[in-house]
Order: sequence, then C-alpha cells, then structure tokens
Amino acid sequence: MAAVSIAFEAPENVTGYRAAPSRPIDLVHLAGQTMGDKALEIEVLQTFARHARASLQEIAHGDRAGAAIAIHRLKGAAAAVGAFQVSAAAEKLEASPTDAALFAGVDAAVLEAENFILKLCR
Repeated sequence: MAAVSIAFEAPENVTGYRAAPSRPIDLVHLAGQTMGDKALEIEVLQTFARHARASLQEIAHGDRAGAAIAIHRLKGAAAAVGAFQVSAAAEKLEASPTDAALFAGVDAAVLEAENFILKLCR
C-alpha cells in the first residue's frame, strides 16, 4: 500500500514553481501572490509595468550605482509578480551592467510583459 500512496502524492520540488516560458507573466504564480483576487492582480500588474518602465529609464540614464539598484529592484519585482523572463534578463544584466545587448534583452522582456498586461486589462 505504501507504493500506492507514494505514486499519488505530489512530488517535492526543492527549487519551487517555475513559469512556462510561453507567457510573459505566470498567472498561476500571480494568483498565488494575490490570493486569487482578480482586481488586485490587475492593480499589481499595472503598478509593475509603471515601475518596470521607470527602472529602464533609470538603468539607461542613471549613474552606475543607481543603475545597479534599479536592475536589482526590477529583478525582484519581476519575480514577485511572475514576470520570470524579465527577472532572468535582469539577472543577466546585473552580472554585466554595461553590456548593451543584455540591456536590450531586458528592454524587450519588459515590453513583452507590458503588452501582455495591456491585453489582460482590456
């Protein structure tokens, strides 16, 4: 009988839930963060989009210290709302903050997340 209970138990996942790369925002993760409150989800996503855009401006036009803080803040905020592609791109940029190609990758990921958020808010 032990084999039956093992077969039907949920597997332990030490690394936690990771998003499928097909969507810019992991809606399952977001629902967990907002306890399923759809109005709160929209508010959180709109706030994230505004802050992500402001962070990009700060990264592009700020001094090195300010840019490093903005990159780190963007990485954390993106992970919190389920924008794992943005978070991963920001993590790469954090390791090499002067790399223009990595900045372009972050910019593209933020734009994709913003467009996804706009579609959700219609």
